[in-house]
Amino acid sequence: MTVENLMPSVQQLSVAERLELIERIWDSLPESLEPSDVPDWHIDILKKRLAAAEANPGDGTPLEEFIEELRKTP
Repeated sequence: MTVENLMPSVQQLSVAERLELIERIWDSLPESLEPSDVPDWHIDILKKRLAAAEANPGDGTPLEEFIEELRKTP
């Protein structure tokens, strides 16, 4: 069964049911992946983001600050 075949059924689910489905799918994933399991386009994006972070180390937000901002958001 392909994702395309599943989509009509998924779209009939309520938002709450789709969120539960996402959680169950996430929980079903292995703790670690083999490099061959990661699509090439993911690797390309990660390489670009790493290069941008290394080229501009002061542009990011420290993790602690980011988390604090998330906590302030209603």
